[in-house]
Order: sequence, then structure tokens, then C-alpha cells
Amino acid sequence: MSFTVPGKTQSMLREILPRLVLSPSLFLILIFVYGFILFTGYLSFTDSRMLPSFDLVGLANYTNLWGQRNWMTALQNLAIFGILYIAICCILGLILAIFLDQKIRGEGILRPIYLYPMALSFIVTGTAWKWFLDPGLGLENTMHMWGWSSFTFNWIKDRNMAIYTVVIAAVWQSSGFVMAMFLAGLRGIDGEILKAAQMDGASNWSLYTRIIIPQLRPVFLSAFVVLAHLAIKAYDLVVALTNGGPGRATELPATFMYSYTFTRNQMAVGASSAVIMLAMIAAIIVPYLYSELREHR
Repeated sequence: MSFTVPGKTQSMLREILPRLVLSPSLFLILIFVYGFILFTGYLSFTDSRMLPSFDLVGLANYTNLWGQRNWMTALQNLAIFGILYIAICCILGLILAIFLDQKIRGEGILRPIYLYPMALSFIVTGTAWKWFLDPGLGLENTMHMWGWSSFTFNWIKDRNMAIYTVVIAAVWQSSGFVMAMFLAGLRGIDGEILKAAQMDGASNWSLYTRIIIPQLRPVFLSAFVVLAHLAIKAYDLVVALTNGGPGRATELPATFMYSYTFTRNQMAVGASSAVIMLAMIAAIIVPYLYSELREHR
């Protein structure tokens, strides 16, 4: 004896079943992501220290935060790190993408080589570059062993140069990913437009500067959003590479937030810094999503 589900019931199941399957995940996301975001925002207005407190103190924690010298150092470092990280990754990624787009032999080997660093965690990247940049273990020591005794490269120990070692390690890891984004953009450009420009006598320089690169504007925007997001929340790379040092020379907002929340027992100040970081990310992502939705419509 067979049992047949009516067509109306089948259509109802098709609509309800996906929602039933996804509802537990959505419920957990609402609690453990957005719920804790709201809770962090609430803590930033309390006098919480080692443990959460529910006594409201208004904007006192934000006033205290902007009066912290370490917070201002973290913002200055973020400006240096973010600008150099985004600019170098975009320039290097574009150059690599143009190089691979020339239909060179061995592209299938070079592409995964460029992308390989992105497969590593920032902890592994930071540890490897820490060994490489350590004057007693890495590049400087190797040069001395080869007889170049005058060679020095101690940026990781120099308070004024340490932040640039974080830039080097971050660029090494992310530039291959940006290259893949630009390569996809280059492969999506209409070849007929390029052929027409070549027939009109356009040089390769004019071809790239006036036709190809302007058409990569959406890729530039996407790369900027991704890299800016990574820069603002950078934590594990800094901890593995410099641990915020020497001194506070490589302090970033994420390391500031962790130290004030979990080691200095100033939970409310740490929550305030987390809210500021969230506002920074939202200021980048929300306009991007709005522009994408508007173009889609």
C-alpha cells in the first residue's frame, strides 16, 4: 500500500523544512554573536572590572579610553599598519595578477604558490616571521655566517621600526589572496573591448591605465573592505610576532582590548574599545553593502 503526499502539502514542506533546519543555527547566532555584541555594548556603560557589573556609569569608560596613552598609540599604529597593509597588498596583488594574466607557462604552479600563505594561520605566519627577523636566529645571523658582518636588520627589536615588521608579515600572507581577486577581475573583462583598443593603436600602458584598471574598481573596493576588516581586528599575528612590543610599539586596538579586559581587569574599558572597533568595521562594511545592494537593484 503506497502513501502519496498531496501537492499542496509538498509545497508547504518545501517552504517550512528549510526554515526548520536553519532555525537552530540562526537562534544560536542570535545569542552567541549578536547577543554578546549587545552585552559588550552594555558593559561599556558599566563599572565592570574583573567581573561584569550592572551599575551604569554613562560615558565615563569612553572618556577614560580616549585618555589612555596606550589607546592612542594603538590607533596610531593601526593607521600606519592599515594604510601600508592595504596599499602594498593592492599594488602587489595587482602586479602579480597582471603577470599571471599574460598566459605564461607554469601559471598553474605559480598561482597556488602565491596563494599558499593565505592557507596558513596568522599564528604560524607570525611565529615564522619572528624567527626569520630575529637578529640572533634569522636573516641577520645568516648574513653574518656568510661573511657579511656589517649587515644589520633588527627592525623587530627597534621601537620605531617594529610596526613595519607586522606590515611585512601581513602583506606576505594576504597579497596572494588579493592577487586571486584581481586575476578573477582581469579574466572577466570583455576581450572584444581590448581587441578594439589594440586595433586603434593603444599601447599596453594605455590599455591598462585607461581601460583595464578602471574596470577593476569593484575588485579594488572589495579588496579594500576585506583588508581593512583584517587590519582592524588584527590580533594573533601581532601576538605571535611581537606580542605588542618592544614595549607598546606594536600595540593595536585588538591587543589593547585583550590586555585591558583579561590582564588589567578593566573589563568596561576593554568593552569600550571593542565597541569602537565594531564601529570602525561597520563604517567600512555598511556603505559597501549598501552600494552592492543598490547596484544589484
